[in-house]
Amino acid sequence: MAVAALAVLAGFVDGFGYVYLGGYFVSFMSGNTTRVGVGVAATDLATAGFGMLLIVAFIAGVMGGTALARPAGRHTSTLVLSLVAVALAAGAVLAALGATPAAAAALAVAMGAVNTTFSGGNEVSFGITYMTGALVKIGQGIVNALRGGSRTAWLRYVVLWVSILAGAVIGAFAQRTIGEGALWLAAAWVAVVATALHVVAARR
Repeated sequence: MAVAALAVLAGFVDGFGYVYLGGYFVSFMSGNTTRVGVGVAATDLATAGFGMLLIVAFIAGVMGGTALARPAGRHTSTLVLSLVAVALAAGAVLAALGATPAAAAALAVAMGAVNTTFSGGNEVSFGITYMTGALVKIGQGIVNALRGGSRTAWLRYVVLWVSILAGAVIGAFAQRTIGEGALWLAAAWVAVVATALHVVAARR
């Protein structure tokens, strides 16, 4: 449930960001890498530079989440999601001030960090925003099921994909109707998930 809730969040923020930034992504770095490449080919330094800003910010978020995750023990998820909530709140404030590049960077930091929520050792055990990987797992799972393997293992990845799709729909709609204030909804959602995970960890 926590993974699906965070996938909805990732979809929400990326859908919001795509509309807000006019075609850039704050969690889908493959898309931004393509935009950087196209910008370089066209000698459009503004496009390439903005795409690189988002990529670097995303990596910074992963680094921040990883740094918090290593010593945190059972409260890893709570600490990482606290970073995500702070980054989203910062993005909301910066967007309200009209500082679009800084707001975009803050959102990318949040999405980088959220991918480290479920970490094992020094490695990410489950990436929240890696939908290409999830679709690969769906295809592999269907073939395995047809060969006599588990008939349901692939469904968890369908749930993940549907969650991020639903989040993207809601995020894009929220950006168009509420505007930058929609980011406060994302920050509040993270706070709720973080609190729930903290309660679960405390009971173990």
